[in-house]
Amino acid sequence: MENIIEVRSLVKSFGNKSALKDVDFSVRKGETIGFLGPSGSGKTTTIKILTAQLAPTAGEVRVFGEPVHLLKDPARMKRIGILTDNSGLYDRLTVADNLRLFADLYGTDRGEIREALEMVNLIGEEKTPVQKLSKGMKQRVTLARAVLHKPDLLFLDEPTSALDPANTRHIHGGLKALNRAGTTIFLTTHDMEEAESLCDRVAFLHDGEIRLFDTPRNLRTMQGRPTISVLLKNQQTVTIEPDAKGAAAIAGFMERGELVTIHSNEPSLGDLFVQMTGRNLA
Repeated sequence: MENIIEVRSLVKSFGNKSALKDVDFSVRKGETIGFLGPSGSGKTTTIKILTAQLAPTAGEVRVFGEPVHLLKDPARMKRIGILTDNSGLYDRLTVADNLRLFADLYGTDRGEIREALEMVNLIGEEKTPVQKLSKGMKQRVTLARAVLHKPDLLFLDEPTSALDPANTRHIHGGLKALNRAGTTIFLTTHDMEEAESLCDRVAFLHDGEIRLFDTPRNLRTMQGRPTISVLLKNQQTVTIEPDAKGAAAIAGFMERGELVTIHSNEPSLGDLFVQMTGRNLA
């Protein structure tokens, strides 16, 4: 399958500090990839290099099969969408006027504006000046702008960091639909639930290095067999091994009508990250 992004031996330094150290990875067309790590781990720096906002100190970076610096060409930039922490909006303009401006810049039909607003749950706010919006609403307008032209490649830097759970779920649904329609998505986050919900593969980024890179399922099961927890009607929780003896015990609880809930105890992505690095994701 075609690689949309290829990174080889990437290094980025700021003075004497190394933000990225010999990073290697690729992203296939149609994937949603997550970079999972705490603040300061190199996530935002990676996106800025992949979008030609920063030049690498060393290494090779290719996007759409071409050297990344060519993305500075406006015709190539139209193939990507970007949401980062410095994605400014025009505060005195309304939500709709901001999006009309960027629709014209992208050469996109203004009819796409309503679809973008539906995706970020902002229908009804078209005439509101941006300066009157909350931080979370501004973030949603910025996301609408990033997806307005249905880019081939979408970069999202902490896309739901300021959002409530309901709007986060709504936007996750929209991003999944965009991905199914063919957009490749590169996502940075410290939210393990977001990574598990959206991503085909996840990289653990720590101190500028990729420590692990695999599917969420493979990452969660890499630490051996998880145990199983069973909650009984007497409110007792029983931990059972996933073997023949455990299966017989569960069958017995079910036959006697004692079983309330059952779930496996595989570690979360956050648990694995802490085990690997000794640091939390926040």
